[in-house]
Amino acid sequence: MKDKEIERPPAMKVRQGIQDAMTYSLPDKTFSENNIDLVEIDIEIKDLGWDFNNFKILNLTDIHLGQWINPEYLDELIDYVNTLNIDLITLTGDYFSYNLEDYDESLEKSLKKLKAKYGKFGVLGNHDHWMSAEKIRNIFKKSGVIDLSNDVFTLKKGENYLNICGVDSYTVCADNLDKVISKLPKNIPSILLAHEPDFAKESSQTGLFDLQISGHSHGGQLIIPKFETTPFRGPNSTKYPVGLYKVGDMIQYTSKGLGTNSFRIRINCKPEITIITLKTNKKRKIKIE
Repeated sequence: MKDKEIERPPAMKVRQGIQDAMTYSLPDKTFSENNIDLVEIDIEIKDLGWDFNNFKILNLTDIHLGQWINPEYLDELIDYVNTLNIDLITLTGDYFSYNLEDYDESLEKSLKKLKAKYGKFGVLGNHDHWMSAEKIRNIFKKSGVIDLSNDVFTLKKGENYLNICGVDSYTVCADNLDKVISKLPKNIPSILLAHEPDFAKESSQTGLFDLQISGHSHGGQLIIPKFETTPFRGPNSTKYPVGLYKVGDMIQYTSKGLGTNSFRIRINCKPEITIITLKTNKKRKIKIE
């Protein structure tokens, strides 16, 4: 789907002006790891090869650069991420909100700095299509991020394989799961990147994916204590708005994301960096002599 065919929110220029005013009026423009929720979870994957046991994936999502998050903050956040000894980095969309032109070079610089032994992989979110999917894909290319929009990349580690897959934004009807499936090497553990968490209803029915990683919801920007869920659920994040879910035989994880949209309010819902450690369900035989 071409950018000009995407239905964009009205009054874009007005939103851009408000966004800039909000961002640069903030008293706290610098990153602090104390204000981030570093969520670390173990995910058991059926038939995962031993070479991928303890493989660490770090997910960043919903940066919304230029709306509350400024370039300096993002640059410092990337420096912090690079200290975490990660195997692979995934990016699950919404890099901008309503203003791309003033922040595209900053995003490219930050994404280029990201380091991971087995690469950086990304998909687009709905806001990215409203801005310019073509420009963001170009930023990916220049910064060494592999664009997995409706695509598959198969990793090899030792003698084992792992599929890293992605679909484009479901909100703007850019997703093409059939295309992904047509490229998917079968009988290999598979992880799917999908900006919108409720896409899990569709992807889980294929029986081909072990884990879907998503963002989009911002955790509702308010999480009810003890219940660890949110009453605020937008389109395509009503069923799986925050955290870990089992959808059929597939695991769905929804990150609270880094930025916010519209209001800079997060109640019991810190911005999130997610580290997922993959675990195999296989048993090792120990030879006794």
